[in-house]
Amino acid sequence: MPIQYCDKLALFFLKKVSLMTYTINQHGQPVGIALPDWIGAGHPGHSSMTGCYAQLVAIDPQIHCKDLFEAYREDVSGKIWTYNSLEPFQTEEGLADWMKTAQGVDAQPYFVILDRETGKASGIASFMRIRPELGVIEIGGITFAPRLQRTRVATEAIYLMMRRAIEELGYRRVEWKCDALNAPSRAAAERFGFSYEGLFEQAMVYKGRSRDTAWYSLLDKDWGAVEQGFKVWLDPDNFDEAGQQLQKLADLIATARA
Repeated sequence: MPIQYCDKLALFFLKKVSLMTYTINQHGQPVGIALPDWIGAGHPGHSSMTGCYAQLVAIDPQIHCKDLFEAYREDVSGKIWTYNSLEPFQTEEGLADWMKTAQGVDAQPYFVILDRETGKASGIASFMRIRPELGVIEIGGITFAPRLQRTRVATEAIYLMMRRAIEELGYRRVEWKCDALNAPSRAAAERFGFSYEGLFEQAMVYKGRSRDTAWYSLLDKDWGAVEQGFKVWLDPDNFDEAGQQLQKLADLIATARA
C-alpha cells in the first residue's frame, strides 16, 4: 500500500479520535498517551460500601437469603429474570445454594444491597471482568427486586460501586454491558452517566437464544461531572415531601458535563 495512501488513511481515522487520546512518536506515528506512573488498579474485594440510603455487603446466604427470597417473590411474573443469566429461584433453598456458590468468589465479588432504613436485602450486584493491570472493571450481575427498582437506594448502590472503582481503586474505565433488547438496563446505563459505545452482534448464547450485547463505559476523566450530578440528586433537598425527585439525575449529569 503506497505510503501516501497510508498517511491519508491515518489522518482520516485521527479526525475521529479525540486529540487527548494520542500523541506522535519519533516515527511520526500516532500512539496512545504515555502513562509512566501507571501501576494498575486495586482489586475490589468484598469490603462493604455504605451511603446515606444504601449499604452493599458481601453476599452471605445465612444472613441475607430469607429477605432476598421474599423480595424476589414480589416479582410474580418472573420478568426481572428475562435478561438475567440466572433463572427465577423457586425455593429459598435454591437461592441459598446459588448464594453459596457466589460467596467469596474473588473473580466476581457479589454484594447484597440493603436498605439502610429497614435493614432488608432487596437486590444483588457485582464487580466482574476485573482487570486491575488494565484499569478496567465491569458492574454487572444486577438483579433488583421490584421494591428496589427506581429508588434512591438502588441509585445510590450503583453510585457507591462506581465511586469504589474509580476513586478508591483507581480504575480508568468502568463498563456496563447488557442484552441489547433490555431497554430498562440501557436506560439505566445512560441515566447513570455511562456512554454508549456500540453493539456487539451475536455476542453470546444464553437461555437458548442469541444475544446482541450493548456496550457502555464511564471513563475516569468523566467521573468528576458524573459524581457531581449524583451528589445533587441524592441530596435530601432534591426530594419533595412525597419522596418524588425534583431534578432528574440525567439532567444533573448533563449540566455538570456542559
